[in-house]
Amino acid sequence: MRNRRAALGDAWVDKSVAKANAFNAGFQHFITDYAWHGVWGRPGLDWKTRRIIVLAVTSALGRWDEFEIHLRGALTPGNAHTLTPEEVREALIQIAIYAGVPAANTGFARAVGIMKELGMEPPPHPADQSWHPGVGRSYFTQTRPKLHATVREPRSGEAAHTIVFSHALGQDGSMWDAVANELAATCRVICPDTRGHGRSQTPAEPFTLTELAADAARLIDELADGEPVVWVGLSMGGLIGQELATRFPDKVKALVLANTTAGYDDMGRAAIGQRIATVEAHGLGAIATSTMHRFFSEGFRQQRAATVSRHQRLLECTDPEGYTACAAALCEADLWDKLGQIQVPTLVIAGTHDESMPIEVAQALTRGIARAELATLQGCAHLSAVEQPEAFTELLGEFVASV
Repeated sequence: MRNRRAALGDAWVDKSVAKANAFNAGFQHFITDYAWHGVWGRPGLDWKTRRIIVLAVTSALGRWDEFEIHLRGALTPGNAHTLTPEEVREALIQIAIYAGVPAANTGFARAVGIMKELGMEPPPHPADQSWHPGVGRSYFTQTRPKLHATVREPRSGEAAHTIVFSHALGQDGSMWDAVANELAATCRVICPDTRGHGRSQTPAEPFTLTELAADAARLIDELADGEPVVWVGLSMGGLIGQELATRFPDKVKALVLANTTAGYDDMGRAAIGQRIATVEAHGLGAIATSTMHRFFSEGFRQQRAATVSRHQRLLECTDPEGYTACAAALCEADLWDKLGQIQVPTLVIAGTHDESMPIEVAQALTRGIARAELATLQGCAHLSAVEQPEAFTELLGEFVASV
């Protein structure tokens, strides 16, 4: 009976029990014993999962009275392990696939009715202004060169922060999907395609890191209303973040610099120059395999071959002129003497198997920035956010919570 009351609420259970009589009291005892103790009393599944299973089964079978009883219990504040309206919505969308759209349609209608009854009626929202939360709204800047970005609004309501994720050379904003979706629980998340990548414009003329930082500043002006953001940059994105923080300090409240540098030495510049020449002569396919060897550790390449192939396709589909122009801009960058200008909290992330940006580079970055701290991800190479998204997200979440 304790479980029954915790799930459905005292008022509903008292109403049901009050109907007991000499004919049905045994049945009341039966369902309390076998359902609420025999099943709901088992510790093998958490109660939220059990609630969602019940909603799925009762809607699939069209048992709408039972569906409403459990949905009301799941949404009523004060009951144990309640579901949020967002969790109910996601369950109903899942139900639409496996039990059919008519079942989900009825479920949505009854859910709205119960929310009205409980004083949590959802506000109006245009159907053509709804986007998949795992991808976000697609946005193009009003200013040129046109930049494309996806925007995930916080699933919890009001944003704790706005986070901009800036990708590596030869990738696009989708590189961040696994991490971005987790942070979008409480933050507004923007994932731009750097100029020359993804769906962003590739200008005909050469450009510099300063211009890439100016791109970032106007993106923040348009998508974050000019409010300072947490800039998370990996490799190329980290260099852009450093330039942004030195030239437009009012745009950044915190920095995350992953698998990046403040400038390349002669050997690094020579390697980039060789890649530029190869791409100009033979296309991006000519460097695809070697790039994946830099991007991912050997173990990851063997165990997650399909993921590696996806990122290789991203590289091969990048505009070659956009790739070489960005590579040339990075090659010329040297921010080592400017690191002292960065005054915001900074998290530097390194991978122990990152041959492109060894740990010594991350340590030098950390020493050069006054409020920087260093974190190391064991066993991963250059695309650390892809190779170890859970560990990367944990580090990032802790850092953002401290800002």
